Amino acid sequence: MENHFETNIEELRQKLLLMAGYTESVVRDSVRAFIHRNPELAIAVRARDDVIDQFEVEIDESAIAVLTKAPLADSLRLVTAVMRISQNLERIGDEATKIARRALDLVTEPILPLDCDMPKMAQLAACMVKGALDAFVEKDAVAARQIIPQDKAVDAMNRETHKRIAAYMAEHPEAVPQCLQWMVAIKSLERIADHAKNIAEDVVFACEGRDIRHASKIGVLQAV
Repeated sequence: MENHFETNIEELRQKLLLMAGYTESVVRDSVRAFIHRNPELAIAVRARDDVIDQFEVEIDESAIAVLTKAPLADSLRLVTAVMRISQNLERIGDEATKIARRALDLVTEPILPLDCDMPKMAQLAACMVKGALDAFVEKDAVAARQIIPQDKAVDAMNRETHKRIAAYMAEHPEAVPQCLQWMVAIKSLERIADHAKNIAEDVVFACEGRDIRHASKIGVLQAV
């Protein structure tokens, strides 16, 4: 019975890793589609969002089936973390789809000389996602904790980029529609980093049994 349960746990992990790999590729392709104005790639990204949604449904169903077998505490935490991570991966897929839609909207528009480094921001967000997922695979809470503060760097890049785009719009009002598309895409990258941070927090929960979500906010409230 125990061996059968462990097999179910491993199957659940493997399905999550398949979803993770698929989601990572969708993020990369959405950014490529946006930067290089590639409509075929953008359309492909949008179509693949349904696959990610289906992954989430299947993982939730499998996880619930495992939970009914009354696992030990550490296994229970793992299954709970898998469900949380799956949800965050699905939301990352949604943000990638938003970027792909913006890419399609800009295909026929002239390229603007905007002073923003979207590839750098995209790389940092993607590295956060990969790092959090690697920490899950390795069951490495220390590595997961190192991912969490990286979200602040992405937040800072998001704010700075929005300021630069806003300044460009003020000088070039005719470019406002395009600039707004850029702002949406940049915001999606910031949200992808947020979800990567969430995944890292879920890894800590799975490894240590500690829920560190909102920990800093709770600490501030307790200190008041």
